[in-house]
Amino acid sequence: MSVAAPKVIWRWVEDELKSFVQHPDGTEESVGWMPQPGSQQLFLTCPVFETLYEGTRGPGKTDALIMDFAQHCGPRKQMPDGRQWAGFGEAWRGILFRQTFPQLADVIVKTRKWLPKLFPNIKYNEGKSTWVWATGETLRLSYIQRESDYWNYHGHEYPWIGFEELTTWPEPTVYLKMMSCCRSSDPKLPSWLRKFRGTTNPSGIGHNWVKSRFRLPVPPEKIVGPIIKDTREGVPKIDRQPDRIAIHGHLAENKILQLNDPGYRSRIIAAARNKAELAAWIDGSWDIVAGGMFDDIWEGNYHVLPDFDVPRSWRIDRSFDWGSSKPFSVGWWAESDGTDLTMPNGKQVATVRGDLFRIHEWYGWTGEPNQGLRMLATDVAKGIIERELKWRIYERVQPGPADSAINTVENGRSIATDMARAVRVHGLTRPGVRWTRADKRPGSRKTGWEQMRKMFADAIPEKGRPREFPGLFVCERCDHFRRTIPVLPRDLEGDPDDVDTDSEDHIADEVRYRVRYAGRGVSSGPVMGTV
Repeated sequence: MSVAAPKVIWRWVEDELKSFVQHPDGTEESVGWMPQPGSQQLFLTCPVFETLYEGTRGPGKTDALIMDFAQHCGPRKQMPDGRQWAGFGEAWRGILFRQTFPQLADVIVKTRKWLPKLFPNIKYNEGKSTWVWATGETLRLSYIQRESDYWNYHGHEYPWIGFEELTTWPEPTVYLKMMSCCRSSDPKLPSWLRKFRGTTNPSGIGHNWVKSRFRLPVPPEKIVGPIIKDTREGVPKIDRQPDRIAIHGHLAENKILQLNDPGYRSRIIAAARNKAELAAWIDGSWDIVAGGMFDDIWEGNYHVLPDFDVPRSWRIDRSFDWGSSKPFSVGWWAESDGTDLTMPNGKQVATVRGDLFRIHEWYGWTGEPNQGLRMLATDVAKGIIERELKWRIYERVQPGPADSAINTVENGRSIATDMARAVRVHGLTRPGVRWTRADKRPGSRKTGWEQMRKMFADAIPEKGRPREFPGLFVCERCDHFRRTIPVLPRDLEGDPDDVDTDSEDHIADEVRYRVRYAGRGVSSGPVMGTV
């Protein structure tokens, strides 16, 4: 897992935990900063190109990110395995990002704390927010928020690139674009010394894509997750993405913080607003989003059901949120008439009239969050019909709500009319796909989120009492609903009663349309897509 590194010894000296480097001749040297055993040390010695240091609050992730660059600065150093570890001068350049410049304040404070202490001749250029070593190395502290900001760095060479608090970016576009700048044309720098690094806690607007990209959480009782390799068939090895890995840090590893600030953990517990936030801060849980729209009421044991056959007396329909460059989402719904549901194991489950069950879904994405398939509307309609035939529900599916924007006419055509055109599927010409109009009256958006919250809450029975009001449920096969809905973030910096619209909210919008559908007492207007 790790390359050879100096032997580090930690020792208590007059109630202070200090680090020493032990040389091959047995002599020891006290050092100003060394990684603590566990996740910090593994992060600094990790040979995998793209490495994420994630976990609870307090294991020292920011310090480790700064030191990951700094360890390769200064006079020439050679490791026991023969490779040069430092002494590359101007060839060793790094850039450390936050999303906005004000967010860099904490990073700047920490670099001021450590770098002058470890490198006495280092200088900080305030105008360029750049540390310059006497031996030539440079570390720039900068910000990048939008995809267009990438062009401020296009063509630059940074063999070391770091992202602090990675989940503050709503999608991976900027992060992945900067990977093209992680390079060096200087022959003095060995080819293995290219590093793309990130740190984060769970939660935040980018929670979903970070969780997906690094296959989080790291397995229980582990610090290092598996190496993730690009194994796509038909893609030449040279065109595949580099390997990536996640390292999990925990507050319990940071002995120095616990010694110097023994009340830190208790203050975190006191500051947490709910169970979800506490789980993110103390346990590093990736199963929630602190401050999410539904994380405080989501109970997978109640809301997620095994896949089942829909009773013949129940209504089946679908809802739709259009997307081209962004993902589209189709959800198929079964609405109970109050009859019992028979589960695959034969167990009878009582339902409430109006219970909504998400039985199937189709999420039109590339595999990267917030990246759509750019499919034509007619092809989406054909795909819907093909799936309904495969699932043997084609004859039962009724038109359901879709975003009324699909009815916007441009050049004499609309997405709705294109989807309603007859298509040829399995050798037969079949009617196209039609929709009803989703409720998008003023205030319907926030009201819809509250209705979803109520239905999630009503899905959970009170002890010793049967449920009285319709609940919202999802079948196990609906992976994308289960991936995105429980961790959907609120717009905490704008309107906390609304969802953050920069998040991966396409499925959530489509679910909201269905919850507010005419079948639930809301007028939907005419069927869309008549040709």
